[in-house]
Amino acid sequence: MLPRSGDVIQVTKAASVQFAAPMLFRVIRVHEWPTYEGWIWLDGYELNMAGDAVERRSIFVQVSGLRAVGKAPDPRARNARQPGMATGNIPTKSRTNR
Repeated sequence: MLPRSGDVIQVTKAASVQFAAPMLFRVIRVHEWPTYEGWIWLDGYELNMAGDAVERRSIFVQVSGLRAVGKAPDPRARNARQPGMATGNIPTKSRTNR
């Protein structure tokens, strides 16, 4: 599972020995830097148990050791409105010449 921006993942010792205690991580960016086979650099936020960001980090992990907790929202579903489409009446003031 290759994460993408917005995904929440659990990073454990299976991803890298530095994560002896599991950590929740919200991905900001997946770097395309050349690395060892199966390893990636991620930028993101370490999350507390409430899901709040507590620290921004860059981590080097094995993809096979990452576990998905939440998926990023589909950007196409975020804004279903079409440009130029009215969503309701816009009140206007009547103008009078004085």
